[in-house]
Amino acid sequence: MWRWLAVLAAPVLAVGLLAAPARAAGLTPVTSTLTSANPADETPHAQNGDTKAFAEIGTTVYVGGSFTSVKATGGAWTTRNYLFAYDRTTGALKTGFNPVLDGAVHALAVSPDGKLIVGGAFVNVNGVSRKNLVELDPTSGATVASWAGRSDGGLVRRTIVVGNKLYIAGAFHWVNGTQHSLLARLDATTGAIDPTFQIDASVARASSELVWGLAVSPDGRTLVAVGNFTQVNGQARNQVVVVDLAGTPVVANWSTQRYVAPCYDWSFPFYARDVDFSDDGTYFVVIADGGRGDGAYCDAIARFETVDRGAGIDATWVNYTGTDSVTSVEVTDNVVYVGGHFRWLNNANGNDSAGAGAINRFGLGALDPINGMPLVWNPGRSGAPAGTTTWGPIMWELWRGSTGLYAGFDSDGVGNEYHGRMGLFPLAGGRTVAAVNAPSAASGFLYVSSANGQATKVPFDGTTLGTPVSTSQPNLTAAGASFSIGNKLYWSKTDASAPSGSYLDVSIFSGGSVGAPWVSSGYNDWFNAATMTGAFYLDGRMYYTKSGTNRLFYRYLEPDGYIVGCTEFTLPSTGLAWGGVRGLAWVSGKLVYGNQDGSLRAVPFDGTAVDGAASVQLAAAGGGVNWSSRTLFFATS
Repeated sequence: MWRWLAVLAAPVLAVGLLAAPARAAGLTPVTSTLTSANPADETPHAQNGDTKAFAEIGTTVYVGGSFTSVKATGGAWTTRNYLFAYDRTTGALKTGFNPVLDGAVHALAVSPDGKLIVGGAFVNVNGVSRKNLVELDPTSGATVASWAGRSDGGLVRRTIVVGNKLYIAGAFHWVNGTQHSLLARLDATTGAIDPTFQIDASVARASSELVWGLAVSPDGRTLVAVGNFTQVNGQARNQVVVVDLAGTPVVANWSTQRYVAPCYDWSFPFYARDVDFSDDGTYFVVIADGGRGDGAYCDAIARFETVDRGAGIDATWVNYTGTDSVTSVEVTDNVVYVGGHFRWLNNANGNDSAGAGAINRFGLGALDPINGMPLVWNPGRSGAPAGTTTWGPIMWELWRGSTGLYAGFDSDGVGNEYHGRMGLFPLAGGRTVAAVNAPSAASGFLYVSSANGQATKVPFDGTTLGTPVSTSQPNLTAAGASFSIGNKLYWSKTDASAPSGSYLDVSIFSGGSVGAPWVSSGYNDWFNAATMTGAFYLDGRMYYTKSGTNRLFYRYLEPDGYIVGCTEFTLPSTGLAWGGVRGLAWVSGKLVYGNQDGSLRAVPFDGTAVDGAASVQLAAAGGGVNWSSRTLFFATS
């Protein structure tokens, strides 16, 4: 394990890999609540080492790690080895809480009766043997002698309390004198072992076996563990295991091949580093470092659905960094927060550099949970003063406390400010990202461009077309494929000054009028939007066609920032000549599309596949409207 820790302490910036195709469709947009990107000023600082764990009891925040000296903002450095407490409202250190440990703290949890459970790599606590696991009085830091939890081995890395159950994970093989390999469950109040939980991970990929990340669903029915193992209870499970906890715990019928490849095996014996469940428990996110591997989720963030079972399971979506490490994840408030040693997100095309579509994110990022695309939240791991550590390789912990998101790391800057080894991004001053989607109404209007600055507006109830009306749209010039999201219209803008010759423009669409666009060349212009012959948006995806290519493509698109996904996917379809499509719109479960011959057709669309045999004609060529324009969209006004 220590050989691996030494490797992890070196900044490894790996090279690129290919994105695996996304698996699921039909996830609908959700409202997300982002913290402020400006870290709170009153949090204390650690001078050295790192911070790895947080817990709260009342207004007291407990911080664990490998540091040996801390201070309140504006105060003097004080010796505190591996664990300290402070007042959340003032930032003042709790001088009465002063336990004595002889090794780093990796994990903190709160027992049902309000005590502090501590896990880590220590041998003695307060002068008494308490190897790697102890319960402390939260006021004084005194050892709770009656608490029975004990561990052996090199480390207790994670402690999670759900109800009265305490789950622990790490690099141990015995707990309370009974054999438990890397995973165990105890009574959280007493520390007694739970003999019904016998889930044993083993057989390291290389180096020493351990479980590094652990998560339990909020309902207590599912556990996910990640780390350096290849077997669990004798079954093949490479780096990731799902455990069903309802009844007697058993290894679930769930496995994935995406963490089998070695990636950069000379530097990373394992690469699945952390995992967390969503607040509702419907999905979990696994993050990884590792470099590059054929078909593997190395240096990536991946979402999996909790209900899925079977072999060879792929992620719902994957976001690659361009082979920079991701080391921590926290899923909360419909946001996937990630931290690490990365410089970009949405960067499957990058090789230790910014590839096409890459979004700058310096060690911290927030993702939309439905498509894994970056939200506009970019505090960065920057701001360390001269003489301090500017850029460490590990974001050890992201943790949602009562007032915001805590970050524990191994450097001295975040949010372009000095913050020694830890920071708090408060909910106060944050913002809400509203859920937006394609118009969901069953009736409205189809707009089709008839000339530069002109469009024809046609009433449409999903089946029947009404009487066309000509409208003036002076802002809609040099336009190509178009689609609406909420109250905005996205449209391809041809511009010879853009590197690709075009980009996606955005306008407010209100009262049947296209407003002045505000996106210009230089933003998203890596993507040649002019190649699209039609486009529509639904559930986090921008679907589109291209001239001469009989396929329906899609990319993820994030309305919060107008960010286009770096990877192109193809939706399965049969019996439809997509190369002849001119203009696309989604209307109440149907894909409505124009043709180069001037006709208009519709086909059912569920986001998983398209059967051209079900296509019906809505308007023949040569009628009152020529439906051969790429600029076709649906709106409710």
